[in-house]
Amino acid sequence: MKRSLLFFVVITALAAGPLMAQTNPFIGTWKLNVAKSKFEPGPAPKSQTRTIVADGDGAKYSFEGVRADGTAISYSFTVKYDGKDYPITGSGAPGGADSISIKRVGTNKAEAVLKKDGKEVGKSVAEVSKDGTVSTVKSKGKTPDGKDYSTDSVYDKQ
Repeated sequence: MKRSLLFFVVITALAAGPLMAQTNPFIGTWKLNVAKSKFEPGPAPKSQTRTIVADGDGAKYSFEGVRADGTAISYSFTVKYDGKDYPITGSGAPGGADSISIKRVGTNKAEAVLKKDGKEVGKSVAEVSKDGTVSTVKSKGKTPDGKDYSTDSVYDKQ
């Protein structure tokens, strides 16, 4: 009996990983649609891809791309959707942020706070369309040199 119960628990735990991916509409590879996005002040990046994979009860986000001036964008972070701060590694995070916290506020919606040295430098709201093919991220904050920025980024699922 104990062996059967242990087997059931192990199988259930293994099945939970793929289930998490199915219940998180943010999971997947997303390509920035520069033509549909707005960046103030500009210019917009030449390209950007956001890849999100399930990681236990959270997710790992990776961003790769090229800024308008040709320099690389490459940063990542792993978060749980619990509103706690998690480190950002790499370069190109909005506002020069070195940490992020994310909370799910709906099935297809999440809110994030970006920080640099413990001080808030930006906020964003991300939402996935009901059909799961488009993700929009509306962000506002300060650049590392103290200027305001506002972006409406539109991503298409790949």
